[in-house]
Amino acid sequence: MSVLSNFDTWKKFLGDRVEAAKNLGIDEDAISKLAYEIGEFLDTKVDPKNNEERVLKELWDVGDESDRKTMARLMVKLAGHNS
Repeated sequence: MSVLSNFDTWKKFLGDRVEAAKNLGIDEDAISKLAYEIGEFLDTKVDPKNNEERVLKELWDVGDESDRKTMARLMVKLAGHNS
């Protein structure tokens, strides 16, 4: 089963990665910038695998760059609560 198949599994996966990055000394701003870049990649290359991911994609698609950066920061925070 792919981590993208289940949203709770995806959040746990992201949370573990955020925690690992923090343990390496990467600050939250840098993590958020990386999350934005990953969001850009996912938007163009990966089809949503569940309803939650579809909502996130729709929000990403209607948002401007500032909105997307905010979403990326929020996903990092959400992931931090799931590590």
